[in-house]
Amino acid sequence: MGVVLLNEYALGDMKACYYLDREREMAELMLLPADMAAVKWEDKNQEIDSLVQLKIIGDVYPGGYAGGGTLRQGESVERMKYRRQQCMKNNNVLDICTVLEDARGYQARHHLKWWEGADVVISQTEFVNLSQKSVRLELLSSFSLGGITPFVKGDAYGCIDIHRVRSAWSMEGRMEAASIEELQLEPSWAGHAVRCERFGQVGSLPVNHYFPHMIVEDKESEVLWGMQIAHNASWQMELYRKDDGLAVSGGLADREFGHWTKRIFPRESFITPSAILTVSRGRTPDDVSQRLVKAGISAVDQGPESEQSLPIVFNEYCTTWGCPSHENICEILDVIKDRGFEYFVIDCGWYKEDGVPWDVAMGDYNVSPELFPDGLEKTAAAIREAGMLPGLWFEIDNVGSKAKAYRIEEHLLKRDGETLTTNMRRFWDMSDPWVERYLSDKVIGTLKRYDIGYMKMDYNDTIGLGCDDTDSLGEGLRKNMQASLRFIQKVKAEIPDIVLENCASGGQKQEPLMMSECSMSSFSDAHECPEIPIIAANLHRVILPRQSQIWAVVRKEDSLKRIAYSIAATFLGRMCISGDVTDLTEQQWQIIDRGIAFYKEIAHAIKEGHTFWYGSCINSYRHPKGWQGILRVGVNGQAYAVIHVFDGDLEEIVMDMSQAGAFKMQGLYALDERGLEVKDNQIIYRPAENMCAAAVRLISSSDN
Repeated sequence: MGVVLLNEYALGDMKACYYLDREREMAELMLLPADMAAVKWEDKNQEIDSLVQLKIIGDVYPGGYAGGGTLRQGESVERMKYRRQQCMKNNNVLDICTVLEDARGYQARHHLKWWEGADVVISQTEFVNLSQKSVRLELLSSFSLGGITPFVKGDAYGCIDIHRVRSAWSMEGRMEAASIEELQLEPSWAGHAVRCERFGQVGSLPVNHYFPHMIVEDKESEVLWGMQIAHNASWQMELYRKDDGLAVSGGLADREFGHWTKRIFPRESFITPSAILTVSRGRTPDDVSQRLVKAGISAVDQGPESEQSLPIVFNEYCTTWGCPSHENICEILDVIKDRGFEYFVIDCGWYKEDGVPWDVAMGDYNVSPELFPDGLEKTAAAIREAGMLPGLWFEIDNVGSKAKAYRIEEHLLKRDGETLTTNMRRFWDMSDPWVERYLSDKVIGTLKRYDIGYMKMDYNDTIGLGCDDTDSLGEGLRKNMQASLRFIQKVKAEIPDIVLENCASGGQKQEPLMMSECSMSSFSDAHECPEIPIIAANLHRVILPRQSQIWAVVRKEDSLKRIAYSIAATFLGRMCISGDVTDLTEQQWQIIDRGIAFYKEIAHAIKEGHTFWYGSCINSYRHPKGWQGILRVGVNGQAYAVIHVFDGDLEEIVMDMSQAGAFKMQGLYALDERGLEVKDNQIIYRPAENMCAAAVRLISSSDN
């Protein structure tokens, strides 16, 4: 086989290895731990898999029964010949640009970027049309890694597991694992017939089925590859196999998966969304997931100054249920002021007309004179006088069926020439200049007019497959969501210190691109249910805990045990309180106040740290049994742990902390502190009842 090592680049504890098939002039990228070498090519029955996967309409489709399953490795890939590679360093950024060319005048430029000291690389592909005719794409990958069995001879039977993160409304972040054999990705006896697992999400809620996140684990060599896609619309990932090698690619959802085609005119180019990639040795899937997530730290560090201390949020939604008013907000303020809250969010309904539910009224955004007879400025001023930053809810992209905006059809998205309509909503054409002007007045103008410093951006439906466009429905969706992102960036440009909350029916937009633009995200729409701590812990694998806004909704009928259970869940991210705060007893408030004080003590570890998971295997989220323990280790030797006990037989709970360090107790949050102790570097908890919680603040032992 005429395969040679083209180049190798050191990238911290990783290395990028580029291989070249000299006969086919095809280049492959392997991402390996810096201290490991791949087995020799002659020891494996595998062909080069191109570092750029694309499909041009009119070219021959791949064979081996690939049709309907994948567009990878067809004629368009074979025609893209390796031409050159250039490594450029600008300040602390290394950019490896690999150029492939098609004799018809097409060029693909693959960029692999590494920031000095980073644990990840960023991958993108740019397609350039240098011909005299337009060309239509139906697949273009952001990344493609070949040889994902590089350390084991043969087909790596029994060695490779795939870890993915599933998502559903109010049940986000469930990790699943399957072997490549279970996914039917073993090569056939004849080396014929493509094996492919293509998965992703279609629509404008990019986390509505899976998170754009995957870990590939080589259990024998203890090497794990991690990958995320930063895109706020339809995306896909693919596991592909025909021989001993295993390839992984991803990016925009292609024509078969997401109805995406794109025409590139002469002298024009198109660049894909970014993919975030990493590889690591001797770690767990949880460790590698957090390695990916920490790539977002620099973006939030550059966010509003107010965010750096992780302020506590009060949101009135589960207090007023979509009917906020100046009167009831002032009643809430009288109770919660001076208790440690720094943000007060006026949620949905501030704009609704009398008798019209909030969820069908968004889009016009005129302040309700019935709810706010003296205008919203008086309410915003009252919030500031109470020592809090006022926040306001918008559902920017969508309009409700009872709003006047619902009937401005010439500025709404279409599909098949008809206004795109779901059960209660339609969607603005975000690329329409008229819409930008309208929203600039209604959204940015309102924020400025009332001196609002926080905006909750909700999004409670999905466009689905796409919308009308000269190229394709999928390209229409991509363009619309790109324009939506530009509007968010305009908000930030005009109100530089604004705090943005990314909400989409809770957690359905928690992908890296949106998270990089926002201070935090509503973790879920799970407001009052027992699975809240499970979801909150799940999300440590896919977003930064400092960006995960977790709700504790307290009710006047709640027991003290129930309130402590809810408050303790917020220690897994950003604390957000709502509920019957004007009707609570002093004893109930004592539990909340203690929780607020505990949260402020551990905020530094929430902001910067590493998470370890303990507990039972929880099958049902709606009816959880067993227990969950989370240990979060921050910098400067400080840490904390949170334990939630669900239903089932009570047992003594032991969390051995030796994998994370040596710690001693510094403080407790529990109703019965006698049931919890730290001894011999173990957290020991003896719960007296089901459905309870406890937390412990830790510091590194002096004899560490």
